[in-house]
Amino acid sequence: MNIRVAPQLWADELPAIIAAGDSYGRNDIGKGRSVNVEYVSANPTGPLHAAHARGAVLGDVMAELLAFSGWNVTREYYTNDAGSQVDVLARSAYLRYCEALGDDIGDIPPGLYPGTYLADVGVALAEEVGHLYRGKDESEWLAPVRDFAIHSIMAGIAGDLKALGIKMDRFSSERALVETGAVQAAVDRLLAQNDVYRGILEPPKGKEPEDWEPREQLLFRASEFGDDTDRPLQKSDGTWTYFASDVAYHMDKLDRTKGPLINIFGADHSGYVKRMKAAVAALSGQKDMLDIRLCQLVNLMENGKPVKMSKRAGTFVTVRDVIDAVGADVIRFIMLTRRSDQTLDFDYAKVTEQSRDNPVFYVQYAHARACSVLRQPGINGEDVTGAGDAALDRLTSPAEMAVIKALASWPRLVVSAAQSHEPHRVAFYLMDLAASFHALWTAGREAPELRFIRDDDAGLTAARLCLVKATALVIRSGLGVLSIQAREEM
Repeated sequence: MNIRVAPQLWADELPAIIAAGDSYGRNDIGKGRSVNVEYVSANPTGPLHAAHARGAVLGDVMAELLAFSGWNVTREYYTNDAGSQVDVLARSAYLRYCEALGDDIGDIPPGLYPGTYLADVGVALAEEVGHLYRGKDESEWLAPVRDFAIHSIMAGIAGDLKALGIKMDRFSSERALVETGAVQAAVDRLLAQNDVYRGILEPPKGKEPEDWEPREQLLFRASEFGDDTDRPLQKSDGTWTYFASDVAYHMDKLDRTKGPLINIFGADHSGYVKRMKAAVAALSGQKDMLDIRLCQLVNLMENGKPVKMSKRAGTFVTVRDVIDAVGADVIRFIMLTRRSDQTLDFDYAKVTEQSRDNPVFYVQYAHARACSVLRQPGINGEDVTGAGDAALDRLTSPAEMAVIKALASWPRLVVSAAQSHEPHRVAFYLMDLAASFHALWTAGREAPELRFIRDDDAGLTAARLCLVKATALVIRSGLGVLSIQAREEM
């Protein structure tokens, strides 16, 4: 059955949009329920790189979108501060500490972190402890240097996240889970459910995972919960696997949240998806309590050519490099111009040019244009409500109807994006709305009868100003979900 809505009914939505203001599109599908969104969770061994920015923005906007839809959201960062990688960090930082005290350290030995960012850590450590650890046995300095380096790097990461507008409610520590017995508690819970057994796994095909051994191990029955194979929790020497720590962490999140979990992983963690979903299914007794979104790579370019690596980081471009080059708002928007499971090309030249080929500029410019109309002499934007003599029934041109229909679809778009956990839909919507508004603007320049302000027709002018104001409000609302400033002048 085909139903055709009369133009008047579409236009009648405009006063409701204006009355709702920035709250237009806000909904309560979450009904105050709790949800945990974990994102970034980069290892505390170096500064954030550009690919981290994509996951950071995806997670942050997803959290904002869920909060806008009535969920009680916890934004969380998991710090992998246990295991061999942080010991490597400590040895790398100690070398830089010795360098700060005047030692000639030569080339950085293979296996240690080469980035010059650790030189700053070494200098700071030397300033704090002087010669305390110089020339001492590793057993005397490894733990304190490790803690100092982790704290220093996490402080830098927190600064980068703040500069990018990324919000976090909680930073959780892997080491704290291990030291407080949370890993053993998680294993005990699985044991009580008969989801753990001792056995020997078949040799894996292809590349051997780091936790496989040709001997008896403590295994989680992951294959009974959708994984391809069972997973080791404890090695033959009695130490826990990385997976065991991850299980404990997700049990902790489930116990705290008492609701669904969302993880944002880099594409290099695709192999962890099934095992983590299996673990959460076993711990929660529910199949769909964990949603994992993978972020594909970001290709950084300048006029189509790869950007040189950061000297500070040694092997990659840092988030701070990109923020300094183009600004946080540009990064946040561009990172959502592709689905997260698609590779994204980020061209410095393209994202800073003022043209319709730059989606950030195109959306911001639409908002600025709308605001400029409402600042015209004799017009008070506060008085534009759609009430009174506004002839809303005369907004019938194809260009006007395209904008009105786009505005009216914003609440449905918010709900669908929140339910599907796909924040890119908001960016796509804003680009489409901006395109429709720019087309209406152009139509008015080419055809005088379509201009927003008609000195000879107060009723039509009032109606069109209502349309302009509603457009500005919805663009501002959408950019607000993305935590991007809506510019009034450009």
